Amino acid sequence: MSSKGRDEAIAWVDGRIGRASEARVPLLDHGFLFGDGVFEGIRVTPAGIFRFHDHLKRLETAARAVGIEVPGGFARVADVARETTRAWGARDGYLRLIVSRGVGALGIDPATCPEPAIFCIAAGPAAAPEAGVALVTSSLRRPASDALDPRVKSMNYLNNVLAKREAGLRGADDALVLNARGLIAEASATNVFAISGDRLETPPPSDGALEGLTRRTILELAPELGLEPRERSLGRFDLYAADAVFLTGSRAGVIPVASLDGAPISQAASGQVRAMQRAFEKRAVELSVSVD
Repeated sequence: MSSKGRDEAIAWVDGRIGRASEARVPLLDHGFLFGDGVFEGIRVTPAGIFRFHDHLKRLETAARAVGIEVPGGFARVADVARETTRAWGARDGYLRLIVSRGVGALGIDPATCPEPAIFCIAAGPAAAPEAGVALVTSSLRRPASDALDPRVKSMNYLNNVLAKREAGLRGADDALVLNARGLIAEASATNVFAISGDRLETPPPSDGALEGLTRRTILELAPELGLEPRERSLGRFDLYAADAVFLTGSRAGVIPVASLDGAPISQAASGQVRAMQRAFEKRAVELSVSVD
């Protein structure tokens, strides 16, 4: 296979793996119609699937929270992820593992869906700009947790999509999303971190942040790099006052932030951010589970 072909996204659908661009989902699938389903974005390394058991546990918990029951349990979901990863090959990549409510009636009643559907996509990693990304504060707000719990990684990502679209329309790379109290939740699809002196700070899930597994790994790595990890509420001022700011996500890893709303973000701790990038890449391999 050519290098171009090797980089093309693939997908597991109905027991077959092929080009993602040619994969088809039924029109009456409730995931397609209503965003009725849950998913995991998972990093893949040459050693296997990053924090595979943690991702499966989070996916299963989210499915339970929205009332999706997979016949036979999540062993089949895990097998689908393994099959897709083996087809992708021993190299860096990204999995999108999806459990939809499945095919049902055109209405919203989930009781019309007799069986969930499983899908899995494998694609290449996302390249982060070395100079850092430009953020703008989105005019949208993250829904309150009593309306949509951020710990449920559902297929309903319209709030995130619109925030990302707004950032692009305003000439930025990504959006900083606040909650109804004006506190930072996260970026459009990544967690936010700030280095201030010897502290590494990130918003708590109660402020609207997803409990990302890359985020968890960064918090675990912090003491090894001389930083005290801390979850606390952050505002925009805290990012301007920080020595460095970065984002974390399954696909892109650690992403430096260069500016917010047109104002530069300090790069005083940029060396620590680069050290975190290197430490995370190493730990990602160490925490990968073989699919052989």
